[in-house]
Amino acid sequence: MDETQTRPELSQEEQVPAHPPSRKRQLDSDDDAEPQAKQARTTHPPSEPARLTRQNLARFNKMGKKQSSDPSDDSRSTKTKTMSITSTGFADKACKNGILGPHGSRLAKNLEDIRQQQAKSRATASPPESVYDDYVDRVDRASNESTIVVATSKRLLKEYPTDYPDAYNRAFTNIPKDAGFNNGLSAPQPDFIEGLEKEEYRPFPVDDYIPGAALYQDDPRSITLPQIAGEWKGPAGDIREARMQSAYDGAAMVHARNKALAYMGKEDPPGHASVTTFTTDGTNLNLYAHYAAPSEEDEGALEYHQCLVSTTNLTGSYESFKQGRKHLRNAQDRAREQSYALKDQLKEYYKQQRHGDLHPVTETVPPLPVPRIEPLDAYEDEGYYEAVEVQPVHQPTPPTSSSTRVGRRTLTACAIHTTHMRRRTHRRPPHPHIVPPTAAVASEELQPHNHPTGPPDMSASTGATG
Repeated sequence: MDETQTRPELSQEEQVPAHPPSRKRQLDSDDDAEPQAKQARTTHPPSEPARLTRQNLARFNKMGKKQSSDPSDDSRSTKTKTMSITSTGFADKACKNGILGPHGSRLAKNLEDIRQQQAKSRATASPPESVYDDYVDRVDRASNESTIVVATSKRLLKEYPTDYPDAYNRAFTNIPKDAGFNNGLSAPQPDFIEGLEKEEYRPFPVDDYIPGAALYQDDPRSITLPQIAGEWKGPAGDIREARMQSAYDGAAMVHARNKALAYMGKEDPPGHASVTTFTTDGTNLNLYAHYAAPSEEDEGALEYHQCLVSTTNLTGSYESFKQGRKHLRNAQDRAREQSYALKDQLKEYYKQQRHGDLHPVTETVPPLPVPRIEPLDAYEDEGYYEAVEVQPVHQPTPPTSSSTRVGRRTLTACAIHTTHMRRRTHRRPPHPHIVPPTAAVASEELQPHNHPTGPPDMSASTGATG
């Protein structure tokens, strides 16, 4: 006899039917399985594993599908996918963003000046030939890119004081996304860069006014507005890839420099390059100049040009080693001078702006005229009447005569005139078409004083003949 017939108390979960329901039906009944799962968690202790039932298997498979996502899907970290600088399609994407290599770029108008500056003699002595021999030996023994960077940087690059630091293989984490030149691309990450720190720009908050000026986010000592960067490749590396990466580095620096100049209402002369990059694999050294210009084919688009300045074989001879080393160090000096010049201009402009904000110019704004009312400063030139006071005259009482009466009358008229003018300086004058009664009386009393031909003639009352 079948066990299920003798033990009808067995639950449905413990029975395995001969024809189990389809998997689709079980998946569709997940809503019914959820309360059962909750009941199972409350019935069994936490240490007891879940029973191996078809409902539990269906739930387990569904959980696995949710967790197994596409490895290339980085939507949890960023909404926009970016292409790495080492990807195969990076060069094509950069070209679509307007970043041009040497073959597609227009030569900078100051290219010959840059070449002459890099080729000029230096004040310091050239390295001895033993330095060249050691350099060639280390490059020949290097097996990867990191070894090449360490072996060549110490013997080629110039070291500056601590106020002009450098950084190696650090990504630009603070540049704006989708700024045009970097649309769909990961942040630039040159092997070498040097420039002034953000603190050197104080009190000017450079990263607040110029987005992307400071290279590294949340770093008070971030390198800011650099003018030179470099890329290395190992013995098996592709120097063409380094050239494309340096074009991207140069575009980022040109973009930030143009933003800084635009903040001050300035710009570099059209077609003039101010930013420098270099590439090397230890054997060859290439120097480039960078600038931006409007596209001639695409109206409104901006193109970033990369111009080859010089190429030197560092291991070919002692003379070529000295020449390449001199070119690179002169390029560093030029970049440093431009960094300090740009910093001084920004600080001075910010100082002038703050000075203008603290002292607004208001004295040049004329007062607004009021219709049918005289200006408030119409009697400004009559303020001297404030200081006029009538002093009492202490004299012996003369005999009463007509001349004395006339003198007292004149003195009284002057006092009334002074009092009237003092009131006019404190009160708005009346409308010219409305004459108050008091003003009419005062004008009658002042009539002898304001005689157009001078003081009144007293000959009639005194009998004087002149």
